[in-house]
Amino acid sequence: MSLRERLKNFRFVRKLVYAIVGVVSYPGLTMVNRLKISGTEHLQRLPKGNVLFVSNHQTYFADVITFLHIFCAVKWRKKDRLGLPYYLLNPFTNVYYVAAEETMRATWVSRLFTMAGALTVRRTWNKESTEVRKGLDPSDTRKITRALEDSWVITFPQGTTKAFAPGRKGTALIIKQNKPIVVPVVIGGFWRAFDKKGLKFKKKGVQLTVVFKEPLVLDYDAPAERIMEQVMDSIEQSKKFMMRGAHHWVKEPV
Repeated sequence: MSLRERLKNFRFVRKLVYAIVGVVSYPGLTMVNRLKISGTEHLQRLPKGNVLFVSNHQTYFADVITFLHIFCAVKWRKKDRLGLPYYLLNPFTNVYYVAAEETMRATWVSRLFTMAGALTVRRTWNKESTEVRKGLDPSDTRKITRALEDSWVITFPQGTTKAFAPGRKGTALIIKQNKPIVVPVVIGGFWRAFDKKGLKFKKKGVQLTVVFKEPLVLDYDAPAERIMEQVMDSIEQSKKFMMRGAHHWVKEPV
């Protein structure tokens, strides 16, 4: 286990990282832009472990940072709002998020975010191939499984910030193997407000939305393809949502 992985397991270090990142990011979510949250009642009675949040993805970091703010606020019994960020004094740290290893190694900022609970995974695809779907290395699957045993985990089934990209089968296989409570999350506005990394403003005064839906009712014995279809429908990224041209989705340029 690397030094960074060992440090990540120390609660004090994670709380310190949460506090730093939280203080820096809070104004951009609530003052520079406007954050609208709904559905946090679905988080109130979740168990401490084996909960998987599945969400669409619009920036590398702003999405995850917002989730962490919300989870901390909910811990302090706030509903559908952040309010003043005194929740950073004792943040909710029993949560991990899945992120590409190469992304998290890119800069010192991303390495700091890694210590906030990143489960770094290696993308297993041939760069010379036209195949764009990416899977998970078996060791990475085990890493996610261990995290789910006693924690919440956030994953982005599409593995890209491109709207309506197909979901990766690895998410369905993790669901079949671990049988977690699966909570869909739909976000909007982040790609308008922030650059692709989610660290710089692209536009101010944007309405950011985060909607937590009811946990999915799943047949864990169903084929992975069927589970994946249900997941993609729940986060409003399936083909039928693209065909409908849902009003709150605008496809991000590649």
